[in-house]
Amino acid sequence: MAYAASLLVENLDPLKQLSMSYGVLDLACGCGRNGLELAKYDIPVTFADCDEGKLNAISARLEQEKLPGNTWLVDLEKTESNPLAQKKFDACLVFNYLYRPGLDSIRDAIISGGLIYYETFTLDNRQYGRPNNLSYLLFPNELKDIFKGWEILYYFEGELSSPRRAVANIIARKP
Repeated sequence: MAYAASLLVENLDPLKQLSMSYGVLDLACGCGRNGLELAKYDIPVTFADCDEGKLNAISARLEQEKLPGNTWLVDLEKTESNPLAQKKFDACLVFNYLYRPGLDSIRDAIISGGLIYYETFTLDNRQYGRPNNLSYLLFPNELKDIFKGWEILYYFEGELSSPRRAVANIIARKP
């Protein structure tokens, strides 16, 4: 069983204080480990991914455990459309995923006063293996720059262990 990211688990209070009018988007959710953690606290989550099999497993778990949430089969990298257009969320979770052309859409989808929890790999991760493609790695301070003008509640850029990796992570509130 995959455990939720420590960034999320250790910083749940800001999320719990939101009114949750729109719920939380777990973007590129994979197996759903982070969104499922929130659903345990009765926080409604939309699990978005392009892997139908993983979404089916999440859907079954939501139903079995009577957790609030839904799944959304979506290819976030389709250039002919913006899947997040006209969508609103109280918060968004993004872990181990970077698609620069979609960053504006993520920022736009979060309501004023809403939160972003974002963690992904930096250039320094190349020494540890994958990902090592520059398209999927953040440059120094890039994540902080992406959310410039937002209230930074937490920021870290450096190496983590277990597993050993180089990441940047942020929790920020939209003005």
